[in-house]
Amino acid sequence: MLIPPWLNHSWSATLYVTPLGLTSSPIPDGPGIEILFDLREHLVVGTSGNGRKASFALGPSTVAAFHANFVRMISELGGRPTFNDNPNEVPNPVPFTEDHRERPYDREAVQRFHHATVAVDRVFNRFRTSFLGKSSPVHLFWGSFDLAVTRFSGRRAPLHPGGIPSLPNDVAQEAYDREVSSAGFWPGGGGIDYPAFYAYVYPAPSGFRGASVRPEAAFWHEGLSEFVLPYDAVQSAADADEALMAFLFSTYEAAADLGGWDRDLLECVQGRPRQVRPPDAELAKNAPSSTDRKIERADGASRDATGWSSMAPKPR
Repeated sequence: MLIPPWLNHSWSATLYVTPLGLTSSPIPDGPGIEILFDLREHLVVGTSGNGRKASFALGPSTVAAFHANFVRMISELGGRPTFNDNPNEVPNPVPFTEDHRERPYDREAVQRFHHATVAVDRVFNRFRTSFLGKSSPVHLFWGSFDLAVTRFSGRRAPLHPGGIPSLPNDVAQEAYDREVSSAGFWPGGGGIDYPAFYAYVYPAPSGFRGASVRPEAAFWHEGLSEFVLPYDAVQSAADADEALMAFLFSTYEAAADLGGWDRDLLECVQGRPRQVRPPDAELAKNAPSSTDRKIERADGASRDATGWSSMAPKPR
């Protein structure tokens, strides 16, 4: 993702959920290129603006072989296959072209993951409709492989300390130069051995870790310095969508209230199909502002640009 111009918080380098898998969105390279990871047919498919199409199969392989196939595909599409050869966000990285270790590929697990991300993407996007302030798209950071959505208070944050394995400090520092409340889903690793949802705030206000959040299965994870909700707890709930929404709203509300966010200005009613949001411009005239409130910060682990604690290793 060296070709697109930098977009705040590394948003130029994310993937998006589709009914077929994960897509890059258009990349301004050559005639224009889009990459689809088709997780139903287990293919990597590239298309370009000049009508060309190229693909290769996903399956058991080595990182070096995958890299070679990907470079070849970009060349066939008329693009410039220039990539940084070093993995990010992992300790002791092995260059892609030198990693000849055999890696398994579980087609059934891949399809289960895709099925989960489609469902999670729907709920995350519904959650996003109730926020008028700056919000990220629902997107997947391929470094740590987490699907995330982030809300912003509109205020600057303290300089992030960096220190993420194999990630330049300026990337982490740019990603966290504004106050954020972020939630996401990832398939496990880096401190837990099961798929889960997470929620954190940066910088963390005093009292956040002791906040009361829903549903009952959610808990504060000391090692990751974030709230965690096991995926199985959501899947087994009587209403899975509402259980996840409860987690998203309760963790965000704890972050916003303890952090002194101007909730009256930033929030709105949840979006509904075919219904325009009622305007509240007049209501905002007399709304009190909390932007001048002094917030006491809590000490704790900092987070990187993909939603992983700097205390935990990044899985691949």
